[in-house]
Amino acid sequence: MFGAVLARLRSKWKSYRYRFVPWVVLNLSKNEKTLRHVTERSRDKLVPDEQVSRSLLRLFWSLHRSHYARIQPLQSHFPRRIRDEDDRDRGDPDESMFQTLGFRISRKPSTLPSAGCGVFVTKGCVPEGALVAMYPGTIYQVYEPILLQSIRNPFVFRCIDGVLVDGNDRGISRMVFRSCSGRDAVGPFWMSDATWLTDTPRNPLAVGQYVNNCSNQRPANVCYQEYDVPDRFPVELRQFLPNVNYSQDARRPLRCVVLVALRDISAGEELFSNYYTIVQ
Repeated sequence: MFGAVLARLRSKWKSYRYRFVPWVVLNLSKNEKTLRHVTERSRDKLVPDEQVSRSLLRLFWSLHRSHYARIQPLQSHFPRRIRDEDDRDRGDPDESMFQTLGFRISRKPSTLPSAGCGVFVTKGCVPEGALVAMYPGTIYQVYEPILLQSIRNPFVFRCIDGVLVDGNDRGISRMVFRSCSGRDAVGPFWMSDATWLTDTPRNPLAVGQYVNNCSNQRPANVCYQEYDVPDRFPVELRQFLPNVNYSQDARRPLRCVVLVALRDISAGEELFSNYYTIVQ
């Protein structure tokens, strides 16, 4: 009996350690490529916010035109030409991703031993500097409570300024996100997307919390980058943003964390990040 319990605990630890911060820190010095990314990729953004916005707009307008959209498009402050790109009807979010961004990603068992789920490029090619994924979850400012949500939670991501993103899709974290998402709805307009909590997210980018940490054998091919959603972001497209503020504060822009390709990534490759590399 004791041996069986110990075996289960050992199996859980092998999976959890890749997201257990103290373990990552202790093993950081062993990973020369990880250290190189920490020192070289910690200051300047890899791509400007405008480029991130354009990628999101292309995908979100495509999703909005499909039968997954819940509301009709309104007049937008963004250029009409962005909305008019590739006006074909698409009912499949993955197909919308491929048609607008040139690739698909999906969750599959990781190539890392006992690491659980990972994220792979399943079709097309991701060019260097392209937006690859988004880190979904509830956004907590440094002064907001997250103690209960953080217990046994390997999906809490810390931004440079101390802002936290809780990307856990289970337990208290799940309930908090659903509650905040419903609270922020304005009439027929949803200000966030809660479908990332399911196996079939409407926004196919919203799987960044499952990207595993890199190693010497598997160096990072994506990097985290902070992105604050601009005020002029179309209200009808906010329904695809997989993030929501814990507190309702209209003065504060919505913080998102996106993953950007460090190099060209081909179909069949798993995405690997560096948990200690994020740029503002």
